Amino acid sequence: MLDIFIICSLALILAMPLGMYMTGVFSGKPHLSDKIFGPIENGLYRLMGVNQQQGMSWKVYGSAFLLSNLILGILAFLILKFQHLLPFNPDQIGPLSWDLALHTAVSFLTNTNQQHYSGQAQLSYLSQGFLIVTLQFVTPAMALAVCVAILRGMRGGRNHESAKEGETRDLGNYYVDLVRGVVRVLLPVAAVVALLLTWQGVPSSFNGAQHVNTVDSASQVATQEVPIGPVAPMVAIKQLGTNGGGWYGPNSSHPLENPTPVSNAIETIALVLIPMAVVFMAGGLLRYKRFSTMSLVAMGVMSVGFIAATVYSELQPNAAFAQLSAAGPNMEGKEVRFGPELSALWGTLTTQTSNGSVNAMHDSFNPVGGLMTRSGMLISAIWGGIGCGFVNFIVYVWLAVFLSGLMIGRTPEIFGRKIETKEITLLASLIVLPTFCILVLTAVTVAFPALTGNSNPGFHGISQVFYEYTSAFANNGSGFEGLGDDTPWWNISCVLALLAGRYLPLVLPLAVAGSMARKRVSPDSAGSLKLASPTFCVTLIAVILIINFLSFLPAAVMGPIGEALQLAETGMGY
Repeated sequence: MLDIFIICSLALILAMPLGMYMTGVFSGKPHLSDKIFGPIENGLYRLMGVNQQQGMSWKVYGSAFLLSNLILGILAFLILKFQHLLPFNPDQIGPLSWDLALHTAVSFLTNTNQQHYSGQAQLSYLSQGFLIVTLQFVTPAMALAVCVAILRGMRGGRNHESAKEGETRDLGNYYVDLVRGVVRVLLPVAAVVALLLTWQGVPSSFNGAQHVNTVDSASQVATQEVPIGPVAPMVAIKQLGTNGGGWYGPNSSHPLENPTPVSNAIETIALVLIPMAVVFMAGGLLRYKRFSTMSLVAMGVMSVGFIAATVYSELQPNAAFAQLSAAGPNMEGKEVRFGPELSALWGTLTTQTSNGSVNAMHDSFNPVGGLMTRSGMLISAIWGGIGCGFVNFIVYVWLAVFLSGLMIGRTPEIFGRKIETKEITLLASLIVLPTFCILVLTAVTVAFPALTGNSNPGFHGISQVFYEYTSAFANNGSGFEGLGDDTPWWNISCVLALLAGRYLPLVLPLAVAGSMARKRVSPDSAGSLKLASPTFCVTLIAVILIINFLSFLPAAVMGPIGEALQLAETGMGY
């Protein structure tokens, strides 16, 4: 338990100065980082043909975001489909099938990194070390840019002092925000983490697979092929960018990807570091630091509750081993060097963010642990992915402001700008979207056993299918392993969930922010809603939990809750 406290405390302590630094990076004012990174960025702007002084409306900003994603997606698909014809392939790995190439390209394009392949066996060094790592830097920076634009819109845009009511507002330049997110934030921090992981023994090489003699010379297997590569740099951005796609198929449970307890602590801190920093950045950009405090408390309360429930669940026995071994915690699917507590901590944080990396198999968690991991993905606003997580949190804030306004008989408003029918219609569609997408795809898949490919019957089999689509929609990428998901049906259906879960939840809030930015600002009064108050914080938590509870309770009863009740009836576990 002490390890959990230390890891969480260090993440919070490191996130505070990083968030302040990010505030300066995106504030538009002169900053110390200009002298270091300015020349590099100016060269990139000239290469891209970008006028960094030109502002964008929400429509132009959103169009630039979508267009850049389309171009990157096509390039990613072509590289994966024709990797066997391209260089940096010392192990002569062949091409991916068209459906697997499409799923992989969209998965990494959407910052999901859901893997229906095994990286060390099916991707070349060019695909892994160049394409995948590039997307792991660029795609989180894209969402971070949209988040920054939305925060500017909540304060009326960069031209709020000169623009009149109803005029288009300047939300910044998408390409400038994107480049700054990559060059000034992700690259420097990832370089530090990569060096720390290399120090702990994570491979960092462009050599081919190593052939080694086995320890037991008397066995029938005399030699073993051990794939290596530039693993440490990829793992660094995998964690920092809330990406999750590992070099090896077993992800961070692999002894080369996560070899020591120290590397495990580094990677656990890294997966939540920047999402936490975004919370501090938001208060700076909104010029309302108490909003950051309120957000931190709301997320922290839910995060601690989920962690406590998962740790408790994994400290209980596993029903599969009843009367077969000595009583003890659930160690199925876990590394002995990490144990149940640190595995539960990782599993909870990786699903509260959109990271999705694993150091234990979530399919082997006890039912309550499985319920907590998928609940974190369904909420997708407890820390969340870089940028997109805080955007989801802002959506809940808008909804809570609307409901609070109705309860006290005032027109709902935030930062002096009214939330009206147009905005609520867009926000309501975001609430219905995950329910419709996840439940429909789950129902269709379960209805046709030939498509399902699940390895378990009953409640747990339904959980496997539901978890996969939840992971895709939430841009998380983790999975209940044991699912035969490398099929045309799974690849294509998950692509639909990936696209729906990435672009609408970013573009629609951007539209709401652009609409609200143009409105007249009402001065604060005694009746204005205090966002930083404990009352609003409690209301916000209640709104988040109730919306998700009502939306997915039947699915939970047919999955982990049903499984837990079934095991409790026999006295076999939790």
